[in-house]
Amino acid sequence: MRIVLQRVKEARVIVDGETVGRIGKGLLVFLAIAKGDTSCEADRLVDKVLELRVFEDSGGKMNLSARDANAGFLVVPQFTLYGDCRKGRRPSFDAAADPQQGEKLYEHFVARLKNSKLTVASGRFGAMMDVALVNDGPVTFILDADH
Repeated sequence: MRIVLQRVKEARVIVDGETVGRIGKGLLVFLAIAKGDTSCEADRLVDKVLELRVFEDSGGKMNLSARDANAGFLVVPQFTLYGDCRKGRRPSFDAAADPQQGEKLYEHFVARLKNSKLTVASGRFGAMMDVALVNDGPVTFILDADH
């Protein structure tokens, strides 16, 4: 699994002109599932994004987790994070999970995150989505699951 995590002041995802997910202050999570990923990787990454200290405390240091900051999450599926552009001019997506496995683990990730009792919104797996955000910082991280 691979995540691009962006701290945002607000974010929303739109499908066919309809806003299907929206958060205020929080973390925008672009999530890609790789072949061979399991719920174990998903669980580890959920724990990581919940506890990663990326929000500023009163002293201006990144010492607060999403839990500490009562931040929301917007999770957007994005298999293109596994696009391999090293050869030729067309990305290869051979490393990405097939859609059935990807959707299953995406839904697992979102469900586990919702157990945190924080605000969690999500995009729509397999849909063409417009994502609008106001990046805070900007603060952006890339997280990869260890296999």
